[in-house]
Amino acid sequence: MKFRKSLSLLLAVSMVMAMAACSGTQSQPAASSAPSASQSAPAASAPAPEASTPAPEEPAAVDLTILYEQDDSMINNYSLLAVNPDAPFVDADGNAVSDVYVNTEGAAALINWMLSEEGKQAATNYGYADYGEYLFYWKDDAPVSTAEIPQATEETKTIRMSTTTSVNDSGLLGYLLPIFEDAYGYTVEVASAGTGKAIAAAQAGNADLLLVHSKSQEEAFVADGFSYVLDGFDTERLTFMYNYFVLCGPSADPAGVKDAADVKAAFAAIAEGKYPFVSRGDNSGTHTKEISLWPEDLGITADAESVGDYTDWYNYSNAGMGVCLTMAEEMGAYILSDKATFLTFRANNGVI
Repeated sequence: MKFRKSLSLLLAVSMVMAMAACSGTQSQPAASSAPSASQSAPAASAPAPEASTPAPEEPAAVDLTILYEQDDSMINNYSLLAVNPDAPFVDADGNAVSDVYVNTEGAAALINWMLSEEGKQAATNYGYADYGEYLFYWKDDAPVSTAEIPQATEETKTIRMSTTTSVNDSGLLGYLLPIFEDAYGYTVEVASAGTGKAIAAAQAGNADLLLVHSKSQEEAFVADGFSYVLDGFDTERLTFMYNYFVLCGPSADPAGVKDAADVKAAFAAIAEGKYPFVSRGDNSGTHTKEISLWPEDLGITADAESVGDYTDWYNYSNAGMGVCLTMAEEMGAYILSDKATFLTFRANNGVI
């Protein structure tokens, strides 16, 4: 009996060893090999192989495109203005504001740097490497500064700039200001809004300088005593660079604006066909330009009530340039934009 048990045990061990030897000599497929058609399907209880992670989808291309540009009526000039420390500052309700401190030395340093050869080269070269075209151009008669730029002190190191969303959303200031700050030790605090709101901030004593693009509003700012002539210059308004407004819309261009005789004819075609249009509606420089391009008999002004009969196609947004471009893309609408911000919007696949 003991012999039979020992023999059975010996046979069992021999069978296990033989099976192991066969398993060790059998070639195995590489881990990355796909199973062949002749291989059996895995048992139902076997765990399913992990699904491979799908490649991320490419962001959708922006359909919004430039349809009309380079019209003489679409030049977009930018000006720098230093805030007068003795200005009659008022709040939004027209009440006098006292105890306003204006950093005149810091503002002068930044203005002089922006109008220097270094500032000019930085501004005019911005964007070309990324977009293949220039975003801003220097005016032939732009004021020039050769003044020495002072280093910042504890009292002068913080500079408040009030500017437009068009300048900020284009990425220009994000490129320029670190160059200035690193060289001279200043910190520039940028507040951006439509030109009307940007100017109102300065009128309330909340800015040391302006960078805006609405001639009529800038001239009123000067006339009301809110700016002054910096040393070395001849005028308060220092108009130094420009780009172009562009009429953008869906690539299908249902209004046919790209074939219009001029930009005013393009706007007339949009109105006649009641095609969707997104307006800044914020009293910005872009908004001011836009309302000047509609047929006069429509009576469109900066007042929201003036477009009350056109709400089925005219969208009065009261928002910045980046937000409005997003709205126009989503709605398949037409829109007036500064070219620099639109190119940035398109290059970033609709993200500002």
